[in-house]
Amino acid sequence: MTQWTAVCRIDDIPLLGARRLVRERGAAIAIFRTASDQVFALLDRCPHKGGPLSQGIVFGERVACPLHNWSIGLCDGVAAAPDEGCTPKFSVKVIDGMVHVDADEVATLGVELPVPVAGPGQRAVHLMAKA
Repeated sequence: MTQWTAVCRIDDIPLLGARRLVRERGAAIAIFRTASDQVFALLDRCPHKGGPLSQGIVFGERVACPLHNWSIGLCDGVAAAPDEGCTPKFSVKVIDGMVHVDADEVATLGVELPVPVAGPGQRAVHLMAKA
């Protein structure tokens, strides 16, 4: 059974922007908000050179990597052709204005991938350790 963890309010994510969810292990997770208030979550790491997707430009249901302008699908993490590659996606849902992520995925998905070397975004949320 999925354990959903609240990480922020949807209003904490700028329209056509992202927030970063810092994890204990592995690269951060970028949580995106589209113009129509859809929310998506991807590993904050472009499959090309590891650029911070949270600093990219959101358009429609895609994000442009800030390093080399690769277009990455928010719903699946797949790069648009002719580019190839993908970044892990995370389950996310909004309940009563709060953004929730799958705690098991946060703890395990993509933790083995290298952490990007480019600088982090300005807006980050930290997953709090359970007491």
